[in-house]
Amino acid sequence: MTTTSTGSDKNTPPRISAVLNTFNAARHLDRVLHSLKHFDEIVVVDMHSDDATRAIAERYGARIVDFERCGICEPARNAAIQAASNPWVLIVDADEVIPEALRKHLYEVAAAPDAPAALRIPRRNRFMGKELRSLYPDYVTRFARRDSIDWPPTIHSQPVVTGRIDTIPSSRRDLAIDHLEENTVASRLEKMERYTEKEVQRRGARRYGTGAFMLKPFSRFFRSYILKGGFRDGHPGLLWAMLEAQYKLATMAKQDELSRRR
Repeated sequence: MTTTSTGSDKNTPPRISAVLNTFNAARHLDRVLHSLKHFDEIVVVDMHSDDATRAIAERYGARIVDFERCGICEPARNAAIQAASNPWVLIVDADEVIPEALRKHLYEVAAAPDAPAALRIPRRNRFMGKELRSLYPDYVTRFARRDSIDWPPTIHSQPVVTGRIDTIPSSRRDLAIDHLEENTVASRLEKMERYTEKEVQRRGARRYGTGAFMLKPFSRFFRSYILKGGFRDGHPGLLWAMLEAQYKLATMAKQDELSRRR
């Protein structure tokens, strides 16, 4: 058994594994792995890619672990966490760049004697070629002690963390993950179909009244466009808020339909 430091020993620098899961992720992977090259280890759990994904990962010295595709990324993400050989893990998607300032900050956090079990990190997102202020800070829990985090195998699940979770202030934009994915209207609609199907599988059948069909999608729109400042992002902010409402409506409609069929 390998003995690893948790980072609490002042004489031993903390060691961090950057882990990610991939399937045909060659488009952004070179930039992503370049941003991870100074971590102590890179682990790539690959779901049998048939593009250049594996070749790019090998070029950066990543340890590649094979994983069967299952329609969602969460089981592979958890496998990546478990495959890490260091006590701390940074969980990265194959289209996310980690700025150098964030990398240094994570080592400082891990080295602190009162280090948390996990850390919530802000993320920057784009839609229609514009970085939306309404989508910032989009907090994600992606840095943690390996033995303190577990990712449930369900779509859009949040990690289960044992211990204290700290948060990087949203004012520290220099420490935000840069999400490279260029969301388009077409890609949002395509994901909406897939994700709402998974949502219904997870939530099950349910009847909704007329008021719920009117109020819940509007509430989603109001939160995105008004409360989160989407109105400041012009047409992209308006359209994103409307698509958010459509996502909610589609999920509810599918649940209601399933209930009536039963």
